[in-house]
Amino acid sequence: MSTTKSPKEAALDKRILELLPPELQQIADEMLHDPEIKALQDYANTVSIRRLGFNDHGPVHMRKVVKNALKFANLLQAAHIPMSLEAEDAGTREDSVLALFIAGLLHDIGMTVTRQDHENYSARLAVPIVDRYLQRHYPDDIRKQVILRSLIMECIVGHMGQVRIHSLEAGLILVADGCDMEKGRARIPMLLNTEARVGDIHKYSSSAVERITIAAGSHKPIAIEIEMSQSVGFFQVEEVLFPKLAMSPARGHIELTAGVIGEERRRYL
Repeated sequence: MSTTKSPKEAALDKRILELLPPELQQIADEMLHDPEIKALQDYANTVSIRRLGFNDHGPVHMRKVVKNALKFANLLQAAHIPMSLEAEDAGTREDSVLALFIAGLLHDIGMTVTRQDHENYSARLAVPIVDRYLQRHYPDDIRKQVILRSLIMECIVGHMGQVRIHSLEAGLILVADGCDMEKGRARIPMLLNTEARVGDIHKYSSSAVERITIAAGSHKPIAIEIEMSQSVGFFQVEEVLFPKLAMSPARGHIELTAGVIGEERRRYL
């Protein structure tokens, strides 16, 4: 596995840093270039794509989840909606944004172990990395280290929608993960696997999703709009994203519409 980044990774790194407040850009840049994180992300993709025949669970996917979560956070800020840490007087908005960044960057590293319960393995593998960076960013604040570690773990273990989560931050990671369904995510598995097999509906439905737009909504702070080339893409919306939205503490702040290009759109929220 190479330590060299793909052009897509590098472009996502640049976009992520643009979405972050200035005070978080240094720690984020260090983590985006951390060789242990890079190795975990790359091997997660090897297991997911080459061993299991699944879609992307590697460095590009994890960066896309970070990007989506940061977009959500910035839209909530523009609407003057506080994150859970701020609302509970447990931290600042910047603390929450750092938790989103770290959780998104590490949420699928458990795929290096196994698909089943991978979110729990992700949390286990993430702890020493999380501690290492939190101790450097909050060197004299044990309370903040404890709070941020716990929040990051909630975001990671909750990203599959199998565990009840309660913070807005974890809810944003849950939806951010579900929003990475554009056709590029299924490209490599489609090229590698030509024979029909169980689970292909995920690859074919993802391949039909042309574009996902995250922007300010007309009635709610966040609008997610999904455009697809074929109706098979509704599988991704209704079987992958919508159940995550239904489980998310952020669902009350999100509008969701989807449709085939040139046809009437369906409104879900």
